[in-house]
Amino acid sequence: MTNMASQQQKAKIFRDLHFDKSLLVLPNIWDPLGAALLEELGYPAIATASASIAYTQGVPDGENIQFSDLLILIKKITGGVSIPVTVDMESGYAQTEDGLRENIKRLLDTGAVGINIEDYDLKNKTLFAIEAQCRRLQSVRKAGDEMGIPLYINARTDVYVKGTEWKSSEEKWEESLKRGRAYLNSGADGIYPITMTDKQEIAQFVSSLSAPVNILAIPGIPDLKTLKEIGVARLSLGPGFLKVAVRAMKNTALQLKNGEGLSGVTENEISSDFLKKLITHIL
Repeated sequence: MTNMASQQQKAKIFRDLHFDKSLLVLPNIWDPLGAALLEELGYPAIATASASIAYTQGVPDGENIQFSDLLILIKKITGGVSIPVTVDMESGYAQTEDGLRENIKRLLDTGAVGINIEDYDLKNKTLFAIEAQCRRLQSVRKAGDEMGIPLYINARTDVYVKGTEWKSSEEKWEESLKRGRAYLNSGADGIYPITMTDKQEIAQFVSSLSAPVNILAIPGIPDLKTLKEIGVARLSLGPGFLKVAVRAMKNTALQLKNGEGLSGVTENEISSDFLKKLITHIL
C-alpha cells in the first residue's frame, strides 16, 4: 500500500507543474533505472512511455503487455523515486467503463499520480465516439475521487495520427479542439493532441483551451523556446528517449565490430558506482 498523504502531495505537485511558467519537459522512461537517473538530474517528475516499455519487452506497442505486468513495473518505478510518476495507460486496458475504473484504482495502488489515456479503441481500430470517451473519462475521474487521489488526467486525442475520417489539417484541428473541450468538461485536466506539429495550429489550440496542452517531440514541432512562448505546458518525448539510448548503443556496437571505439566503453564517465548510487532507493 502507498502512503496516502505522500501520494496526494505528489499529485498536487504534479498538477502544479503544468501551471508553472516553465515548460514541463518529460523524457519518458521505461524502467526504474531511467526514472532514478532523471531524478538524480533534477527533473521534477517522471513519465513512462507505453511504446518504450513495449519495445524493451520485445513486443509491439498497443497494450500487448499484461496489465498485471505493467503494474509490477510501475510499482518498481514509483518505489525507486521520491518525485511524482505519471503513466502512459494507452486506452486503459479495458473495454468497459467499470473495467477502466477498476484498472485506474489498481494503478493508483502502485503510487502513480497521473495518466495518459487515449481515445483510440484498440479492439475496433477506430476512435471512440466523443460521448463514449467522455463517459470513460468520467469513470477515470470517479476512480481517482474514490481513492482520494487528485489524479492528473492527460487526455490524449488521436485525431491527427489515427483519425482517418478527417482528411484536411483544418478538419483534424477542429475535431481535436471539439474533443479537447468535451474531455475537459468530463474530468480531464489537460489535452494531448498527439502529432500536432504546426506552430500556428498549436498556438491557436493552446489559446482556445483554458487547460494545459501537451505536445509530442517529433520532427516538425517548434523549438523549446517557441513552445514555451506560445503557451505549451508540457512536452513529452514518447519513445524518443529510448531512440536516443538505442542510437548510442548501436553506434558503439558498430564501432566495436569494426575494431574501434573501445575507449568509448573504458573511458565512459558513467561508472558502475554511479549506477549503484542510482538504484540505492530501488533495492
